[in-house]
Amino acid sequence: MRAAYRFALDLKEHGHFHDVASLEVRLYGSLALTGKGHGTDRAILLGLEGETPETVDPSSISGRVEQIHASSTLRLLNEKPIAFLPAEHLIAVVDEMLPLHTNGIQFRAADPAGVEIATREYYSIGGGFVVDADGNSIQPPLPEKCPPPFPFKSGKELLQMARASGLSVSEMTWQNETSWRTRDEVSNGLLRVWQAMQECVQRGCRQEGILPGGLKVQRRAAELARQLHERGSSAEGDNLSPLDWIDVFALAVGEENASGSRVVTAPTNGAAGIIPAVMHYFARFCQGANDEAMVRFLLTAGAIAMLFKEQASLSGAEVGCQGEVGVACSMAAGALTEVLGGTVAQVEQAAEIGMEHNLGLTCDPVGGLVQVPCIERNAMASVAAVNASRLALHGDGTHRVSLDDAIATMRQTGADMSNKYKETSQGGLAVNVVEC
Repeated sequence: MRAAYRFALDLKEHGHFHDVASLEVRLYGSLALTGKGHGTDRAILLGLEGETPETVDPSSISGRVEQIHASSTLRLLNEKPIAFLPAEHLIAVVDEMLPLHTNGIQFRAADPAGVEIATREYYSIGGGFVVDADGNSIQPPLPEKCPPPFPFKSGKELLQMARASGLSVSEMTWQNETSWRTRDEVSNGLLRVWQAMQECVQRGCRQEGILPGGLKVQRRAAELARQLHERGSSAEGDNLSPLDWIDVFALAVGEENASGSRVVTAPTNGAAGIIPAVMHYFARFCQGANDEAMVRFLLTAGAIAMLFKEQASLSGAEVGCQGEVGVACSMAAGALTEVLGGTVAQVEQAAEIGMEHNLGLTCDPVGGLVQVPCIERNAMASVAAVNASRLALHGDGTHRVSLDDAIATMRQTGADMSNKYKETSQGGLAVNVVEC
């Protein structure tokens, strides 16, 4: 959606907008192989019509996409009607890849005579980041006020800076963020993220029925939440009941993502249930869960994610699901440890545990849909994140394998992994589960 919107804006900014008579969109690599199941085609259509992930009304998506198909027309930036037949003009090129990344998209615009006006290539590199053919982010650059005071790019640097400054991970990240934005912008922005996560969980706990896509996957979050509410105080003797609630929170988000609703990319949509599930666990079952703590949680989680982004990848299409669910588990484990009072060394250890035991995790979505095994995998990793935090908090932060070691291993494992296990639906469960 971001790439399509950027292309439409480029046409306008470069004076080509009113000359456009036709468009062609080509998907490459993993986007071609699993794009339909991931909703890529729908997102592109809406992006061309001027929508963004933050502002689109999820309830309007199906109707608008159906209208485009029925009329063979889309409205470029919601202004200019052009003929568009998705079956002919939105093409999945399954046997080619663009040079920069497996998640590649090419847009072409032509005038009424069929003469090409503009061609652009974009890449979805994971974590919601989209870059152009030169590797530059398509998001407008932030005006830098001053260099960030704690420019850590590795776990080792993070630990060194923490020792020298006496600050926590969230405190260092806070100072980095406020070198770009005001304190209110940082705090309010993170609280909006938390609010979006809460709304997603609430929606997921209300919705029932079968998920779209043809696998006939039954939603489970609402029924499980109802059972837990009905049990109420009768479950007081069940010391593991918090795990059931973690499952509910993670399943709710995963099911919302699978149905095309709005989720928070944390660090990816396929792993979007883990951070919210662990934050909801913290809010419901732990002490000290206020807005300030939630801001600290997200600052810490974001810092950990950036270490993976700098040293490896957040893309399942590049390194398998270890780069999605594994990274989310690491982020959640470290962030929970921080808000529960852990030291920086314990935060680093929890993040390492979260990744170490997801190393080699493949991305093999059945039918190209973000449903099996993705939804349940979010629940399992959410519980693992809580356990990783508890393990770290029971120690003093001393451990044999560093977070940097785990990140390097994840990168190397991803490079060695067969492409059929990297979000192509050509291996693993995707070929061993009968679609019926």
